[in-house]
Amino acid sequence: MEHVLKKILQSPQFKQNIAWSRKHFLPNSEIIRQGETGKTLFIIESGKVQVTGSVALENKKIKTGFCEFGPGAVFGEMCLHQEQVRMATVTAITEVDALEIDGQKLSVFLDDHPVEGYLFYKGMFEVISSRLDLANQRIENLMAWGLKVHDIEKHLG
Repeated sequence: MEHVLKKILQSPQFKQNIAWSRKHFLPNSEIIRQGETGKTLFIIESGKVQVTGSVALENKKIKTGFCEFGPGAVFGEMCLHQEQVRMATVTAITEVDALEIDGQKLSVFLDDHPVEGYLFYKGMFEVISSRLDLANQRIENLMAWGLKVHDIEKHLG
């Protein structure tokens, strides 16, 4: 995926400061915030970020940690084709250099460049599949923990 992204970013039809830009974030800076509307996706060039969410539990908001990402990671990809509400908050753990890419401009570029489009979507499919697999594992572990804590497993056949 990194190779195809470099090719896209070097294309004269996908201009820096119009379709994409470089951003620098200091530690503890929020890059995106859960619940806000966004239209860009990010690729980390250097540094580390933490992805968190917030859930309501008995009238309290609890911050949940999902994962950490480092160089080469993509986030905010749900905004590829249109503005979307951000599903999580992403905060810089260290200094972070990232590329911020306008999702709609990237989508148009990929439509006009089918080879790069295929390679990009193939890479995104791999990223999203691995994240879904990790989420499924976490849900299964949480379910097993809940069954054990509440002594429900003895009632299951």
